[in-house]
Amino acid sequence: MTRNKIIPYNPGLRKFARDLRKNSTIGEILLWKAIKGRKLGVQFHRQVPIGNFIIDFYCHELMIGIEVDGTSHDTDSQFEKDRLKDYHLSQLGVHIIRISDLDIKKNLNSVIQFLIHKIEEVSP
Repeated sequence: MTRNKIIPYNPGLRKFARDLRKNSTIGEILLWKAIKGRKLGVQFHRQVPIGNFIIDFYCHELMIGIEVDGTSHDTDSQFEKDRLKDYHLSQLGVHIIRISDLDIKKNLNSVIQFLIHKIEEVSP
């Protein structure tokens, strides 16, 4: 069994990540209930600091991050911030999957099937 790669993070983000876990959106709560406890065959954690960012859900084993994007991500400025975040995380070896909050609320089963497919793609 290989050890999970430890990626350094900004320790100042720990309290903010804890606060985000306590104040999750409806989409994040629904997705968490569907993926927690190795329900997809791998373990995810919520609101994980990596580098100078916090990822909504992260699988250490496969270095996959899931970001739940609500309507606030529809602006040009937020799109650019998300693009830069994804780029920096990819430089650390993290593959980011972005999922619409609305898709989670309306099509959770399809979202889960999509995630299973993505996990299978990157699993050794």
